[in-house]
Amino acid sequence: MTRDALYDVLFEPVKIGPVTARNRFYQVPHCNGMGFNWPQTHAKMRETKAEGGWAVICTEECMIHPTSDYTPEPQARLWDDYDIRCLGLMVEGVHRHGALAGVQLAHNGVGAQNLYTRMPPIGPSHQASVENQPTHTRGMSKTDIREFRRWHRDAALRAKKADADIIYVYAGHDSTLLMHFLSARRNQRSDEYGGSLENRVRLFREVLEETRDAVGDRCAIAIRMAVDELLGPDGITSDGEGREIIEMLAEMPDLWDVNVSSWENDSQTSRFSDEGFQEQYVGFVKSVTTKPVVGVGRFTSPDAMVSQINRGVLDMIGAARPSIADPFLPQKIEQGREDEIRECIGCNTCVSGQLTFTPMRCTQNPTIGEEWRRKWHPEKIAAKGSDDSILIVGAGPAGLEAARALGQRGYPVTLAEAQTEAGGRVTRESQLPGLAAWARVRDWRLGRIQPMANVEFYLDNRLTAADILAMDYRHVILATGARWRDSGVGVTNWQAIPGADQDHMITAEDIFAGSEINGPVVVFDDDNYYMGALLAEQLKLAGHEVTLVTPATQVSSWTEHTLEQHRIQAHVLELGIEVVTSKNITRIGSDSVETACVYTDKAGTLPAATVVLVTSRQPNDELLLELNADADRLADAGIKSVNAIGDCLCPSTIAAAVHDGHRVAREMDAPPANPDMPFRREIISLEDFES
Repeated sequence: MTRDALYDVLFEPVKIGPVTARNRFYQVPHCNGMGFNWPQTHAKMRETKAEGGWAVICTEECMIHPTSDYTPEPQARLWDDYDIRCLGLMVEGVHRHGALAGVQLAHNGVGAQNLYTRMPPIGPSHQASVENQPTHTRGMSKTDIREFRRWHRDAALRAKKADADIIYVYAGHDSTLLMHFLSARRNQRSDEYGGSLENRVRLFREVLEETRDAVGDRCAIAIRMAVDELLGPDGITSDGEGREIIEMLAEMPDLWDVNVSSWENDSQTSRFSDEGFQEQYVGFVKSVTTKPVVGVGRFTSPDAMVSQINRGVLDMIGAARPSIADPFLPQKIEQGREDEIRECIGCNTCVSGQLTFTPMRCTQNPTIGEEWRRKWHPEKIAAKGSDDSILIVGAGPAGLEAARALGQRGYPVTLAEAQTEAGGRVTRESQLPGLAAWARVRDWRLGRIQPMANVEFYLDNRLTAADILAMDYRHVILATGARWRDSGVGVTNWQAIPGADQDHMITAEDIFAGSEINGPVVVFDDDNYYMGALLAEQLKLAGHEVTLVTPATQVSSWTEHTLEQHRIQAHVLELGIEVVTSKNITRIGSDSVETACVYTDKAGTLPAATVVLVTSRQPNDELLLELNADADRLADAGIKSVNAIGDCLCPSTIAAAVHDGHRVAREMDAPPANPDMPFRREIISLEDFES
């Protein structure tokens, strides 16, 4: 295939100070849940993106000093020369494929917890910590400011020693020390570092100048800055101080990396924002500087990327989440394979890895974070190990991914789906308000399967155990999904809720099937992810009076990890949905529900003509149990293995189902040597220990 000439502009080199990027694709700094804890895992993940065509690959926040300790979050570090070795792994891997390596030096100031170092957090002024910790931030003296400048310079020199190409001076989001000095909300100083905007910019300017003096002979100097905090006149705005700051420093860095603050705003989910949504805030930057400008917007469409360049909005296409979903996005565009791009769905499952202190995962890309651990490559997979035929039952996210990956390996695969449409839960859930982009999980896999001559796909084909035993397949993979429990059993209630067996009690499946709903409606959310609030929203939009009840202290509490919780709760309240938190449902009556406070057991009653239970899910494992009940029957049928995957094995996220489907495909005829430890661990070698 050849590249569409329309996209040629994306592959023009861009000069960034003393270095040159080979094209306009720029992986901006992003978290990954690996950092200093798993440096080899981190390095291989970044290297894979360089192999996929990204011209610049940056680290996450790289802490410059023990006074900025983010433990237990595993960020990068450059505290001393030991950390140069860890950073060097990533830089070497990135250089191996001709890309530039960027290091985002960071000090989190008021945002640092310092739980590991036990050093007092520092900031421009005495104030409470922004973290949920019983501690405060110590206002910095002039000596502290000089020390901070030295720490930053020393870290820049360490990054240069690691052979990095681009060094950041970072004032992005609202969690960095330099941003705290810029902010009139955080900076209450009355000396030359506080008060007027010029004074609040002083430290930023000093650090920028000293970084350039220290490493600018060989390394490009980039500024990452939030030009708008989306707080109106109470914060930095793109038509106010955000613009003024860039005008003050316009020609000083070699590159401007611009975004909005805070992280919840910068990395909005597709539920609340569209591709390219940041243009309205960052679009002015190129008009006030001649230096290259990079920005983000969850870009997955090459046409949208070209538009940004041709209209003079950006010089380089920044990406974090799209580069995670498809590390080979640039190469696919370059080779005329843009229809093969594994598009980000904007679910922020990747973010949840960082916020749960675990290696990053992705709904679309099951290989992310597994490049070193399991030696999984996003585009390459071993050829089949036999000519054994494989039957996959269920075309939800797990089944589709298993069929796609097994088909890529060359196995003869038959995929049977009981419904008239593929996708399983993805198809159903993508019809909920704001989740249309989630259908990409289904559509990308169907697009990859369609041209595979070795994969047969049958819809409206419900199979029984007898059917399967009568067929001539060597391996059977069951991806039959799960269903929401109709008993109320979940996190809080370990036994069925009394009254849950009545006709006016329904589940998500009933709503998807179009069951008649009578109001008022009570939605009981004991799942704590997105489903409860979304069903409440859909019912409210349909004209029903809705009350959302949850034993948690806030709506959709787990979505704190996907940076959505605040927006979700605000949206629910704005819709006029009544929210009742910290309450369990203890009994369902004919026209009401009885509740109890989770703290005091104080009883209450809410009217309810319909009760929607969103509590937990039950695997659809009946077929699995029946097939495995008689090993002799399987042997007589020539079936070598029966595996359950995804929600059929253990209900979880869509990302977990896709990962499980990919795993079973990788392991067909190639099981892990040690099934008790199917991945490599990163273990510090003895030479790293002091006697």
